[in-house]
Amino acid sequence: MTATLYGIKACDTCRKARRLLDAQGVDYRYHDLREDGLTRAHLDAFLSRVDWQALLNTRSTTWRQLAPTDKEGLDEARAIALMLAHPTLLKRPVLESAGEVIVGLDKARYVAL
Repeated sequence: MTATLYGIKACDTCRKARRLLDAQGVDYRYHDLREDGLTRAHLDAFLSRVDWQALLNTRSTTWRQLAPTDKEGLDEARAIALMLAHPTLLKRPVLESAGEVIVGLDKARYVAL
């Protein structure tokens, strides 16, 4: 089964993840969140395996640029709406492989693939 790596091209961590997967000979498809977007089905698949707080990147430039009212009263439903409206709010990279979702660059888990 082919893995899918979700990220953005300008992200250094995503580039490191790609190099690591390439070095391991892992067959994967790259999904650029900025260019290819994020569907509700993809997000639901992630959320069935990881908590929304693990997916939402509150340290990103996109998060800092949001209006304060968008950040108030944050719950799962509001976070989902924000991530769908701004796919770059996902913590990157997200690797989906064999029913598993890895958020962030976890070298030990990547090497185990």
